[in-house]
Amino acid sequence: MPASGRETLLTTPVAPQPEHDPFRDDYIHLDVLNRRVLNDTQVSVSYLCSKPCVVTLEAVASLEFRTGVSVYKESWEDDHLHSSRNRTVTLTFPSSMVFRDDYFIRRSLIVHTVILYAWITHRQEQLRHAKQRKGYLQAAAKDYTLLETVPPFERPYKEHKACLKWSLEYVWKLQSNRIPQCLYETDAVEILSFPYASSGEMAGIVKKFGKFKNRELETIRKRQIGYPIFTFSVWLYLLHYCKNPLCGLLYFIDSEEMYGTPAVFLTDEGYIHIQMHLAKGGDLAVKTSFSLPLKEWLRLDLSVNGGQIEICSVEKNLNSRRHQSFTLRDDFFYDDTSGYFALGGSSYAPGIEGYFGPVKYYRLNCLGTRKIANLFYNKEIMGRIERYYNKCGNSQSIASEYGFRLRQEEGKCLHENYYLEMNKKYGGNVKCRASSWGKELRDKYEELFKELRETDLPGDSGSQKDAALETGRRIFEKAARNLSRSDGLRYINSSVLSLMDSSCCGFPRASYVLAVIFEIGLGVPVDPNQGLLYSLIAAQGGDRLALISLGYKHYQGINGYPRDLEMSYAYYSDVAVKTPRDHQHAEGDQAFVEVIRLEDDNLLKAQTKENGDLFMWLKYEATRGNAAAQQRLGQMLFWGQQGVEKNPEAAVEWYAKGALETEDPVSLYDFSIVLFKDTHLGAGPVKLREEPIHLVSHRPLVVPSGADGLELLGLSFPCRASLSESWLLSN
Repeated sequence: MPASGRETLLTTPVAPQPEHDPFRDDYIHLDVLNRRVLNDTQVSVSYLCSKPCVVTLEAVASLEFRTGVSVYKESWEDDHLHSSRNRTVTLTFPSSMVFRDDYFIRRSLIVHTVILYAWITHRQEQLRHAKQRKGYLQAAAKDYTLLETVPPFERPYKEHKACLKWSLEYVWKLQSNRIPQCLYETDAVEILSFPYASSGEMAGIVKKFGKFKNRELETIRKRQIGYPIFTFSVWLYLLHYCKNPLCGLLYFIDSEEMYGTPAVFLTDEGYIHIQMHLAKGGDLAVKTSFSLPLKEWLRLDLSVNGGQIEICSVEKNLNSRRHQSFTLRDDFFYDDTSGYFALGGSSYAPGIEGYFGPVKYYRLNCLGTRKIANLFYNKEIMGRIERYYNKCGNSQSIASEYGFRLRQEEGKCLHENYYLEMNKKYGGNVKCRASSWGKELRDKYEELFKELRETDLPGDSGSQKDAALETGRRIFEKAARNLSRSDGLRYINSSVLSLMDSSCCGFPRASYVLAVIFEIGLGVPVDPNQGLLYSLIAAQGGDRLALISLGYKHYQGINGYPRDLEMSYAYYSDVAVKTPRDHQHAEGDQAFVEVIRLEDDNLLKAQTKENGDLFMWLKYEATRGNAAAQQRLGQMLFWGQQGVEKNPEAAVEWYAKGALETEDPVSLYDFSIVLFKDTHLGAGPVKLREEPIHLVSHRPLVVPSGADGLELLGLSFPCRASLSESWLLSN
């Protein structure tokens, strides 16, 4: 309802203005002293009528859900002709427009605009008392002005002529200063803001996207399901191309566990494979004509606008770039709320070997490379990763070539010198070194060459890469022995240098130890950036402790690491993927993990040693031909269970004794599995290597309850999301 106006001053004649006197035309002018929409807003109305007239003043507001609402209106008649008049009016608006919420005013109106109109209409003498139907458009003179609206929480409280109970007033005051806020929502999603180390396993970052809370954005998203418009921008640092035909960069898995739109992979030659899901069913794939470079930071931008696909590779300075476009006529299906998004590896594809930087996703916009706001803010760690691999690339090649040449030279020397052959057989570490590296290189990597000369290098490693890794392991063991001494911290600087050489040779445990040293400041100044660098390098190399450490830090959000549950899950899942493989291929001092409750007396009594009563009794029964004792003894020795030291060779003997002498079905099965795995036989007799086929073919095998024979044999046929094979377009 229009509010009524209150006249504050009587209408008084004023001297006519010179500019209007010569013509005696109708005119009206508004002069607002305070343009804010308040309850005491005063307006000065100056006007002149050439005939008897009616002056009308009206305020029209646009509210949150309505427009053109009349919130104030006042009219008055004037018979003073050809004389300028002035009248001051105080505007009175509804309380919900000018006051804040309180116990009586439950909901203040959100006002967007308020326009104040003023106009003059002539009236006939005989229609003096008739209702005036002429409005603003038919006015003889008119004017308008725009008032300034006041946000609800900047308005004053109204002084009501009513009192509340003390309890009601106290409860209201507790809530009176709370300002509700609507969360800002945009289509730009920052999937990743912190570096992530991808070890090439079938594990990566998994993220789900929900529907927009904003109704306009959600309407646009639904409209674009059949006409995808989106942009991805991801920073990458690749160490190697894929070992498999394809490895995952970023892709959607839909609710039916099939690849959705888009699915972007890296090939074994460094090209980009882009796959889209068609609206009519099926998939269509394209492949870039350019490959991505190794061991340098780059930003990969993917923009899709309907059937137009643009892929761009930009260097870290954002200047040099490689670009390619594809134009496809098919309609794609794109719904990012159905299923989940994977970055790197997943249960369907292995991830890349390298690092992910910041990843930005624009859900509703197709942007060009220059308009994408995805900067690498942590430039310090970016530079350190790049410098590390530039330096260690030379160190690793030196170590691998050093060990490779050493084996060749040792063989040559031992074949030509009987004394060296005898000394090698009965003496120590005799090496025939004929270095071919230049003096400049030896001076630059003096510490590395010193470590190589002082380390007992392997003589039976296969490739040069294996030689470098084994060299790194030997250097690490030597540094670990030095640190374990009672005065080890006195030589921490030399130990750190040795660990750095070991890390450069590709031994990930050395990188993890360096990360711990720099993060806690063990004998060296605390350096969080250096600790982060070696943590990422160790995790990328697959070190289990580094993966667990990064997963925990991101889960808790401690030590300067952002709390990121998706990244924490990625690191933990990487360990989970490696664990079954570690279980099947036990190496070195790796022990079988057993859960033993300290309150369980039976489990505590079952713990023994090689000289314990339980073990000796089992050994006695096994020697007598007890199949169950032979089987249990072999299991304890094979895995290192119940406190017994692991001894796979002795376990194989007990498995063989139970299988070949007693022909117990369970022993036959266990022994066959061990022979099929062929992990701990070494250079065993050929008869044992040929025995599993004979056992499987001629003796019945009893598969333990709940065990899958194919799985135990290391064979599995898991279901995988389909890659497009019917269409492959390259430009």
